[in-house]
Amino acid sequence: MTDQAIYHICRRAEWEAARAAGSYPGSSQDRADGFIHFSGPDQVVASAAKHRAGQPDLVLVAVDPAALEAAPGAALRWEASRGGALFPHLYGPLPVGAVRWVKPLPLGPDGRHVFPPLDGS
Repeated sequence: MTDQAIYHICRRAEWEAARAAGSYPGSSQDRADGFIHFSGPDQVVASAAKHRAGQPDLVLVAVDPAALEAAPGAALRWEASRGGALFPHLYGPLPVGAVRWVKPLPLGPDGRHVFPPLDGS
C-alpha cells in the first residue's frame, strides 16, 4: 500500500531479544490479537499516546513494508481499526532484516514520548 516506513513500538528488552533471535514475534498483546500492530507515520504518535502512555524504556522500530511482502510466512494487511482508519497488521513474525532503524522513544518532561523524525511525516 505504501513504500513509507511503518512503525512498531515495543520494550527495549523485547527488541534486543528479537535482534538476537533474528525475528520479533510481537508483544504479548500482539500475540493475543494474532498479529503485530503497526502504525503509519501519521498514526504512530496517537497510537503511542493511546496504548503506551507513560511507559519508559521503549523503542520505535521503523520497518520497510516492501520487505515484509517478500518475507516467507508473513502477511502484511492494511485493516480498518480506530475510527475506520487503515492500520498495517503483520500476520507472522517480523524479520529483523525488514527493519530500517530502531531508535529510543524516551519520555519527555510532560510524560509523553519524544519521537525522532519519521519518514513521510
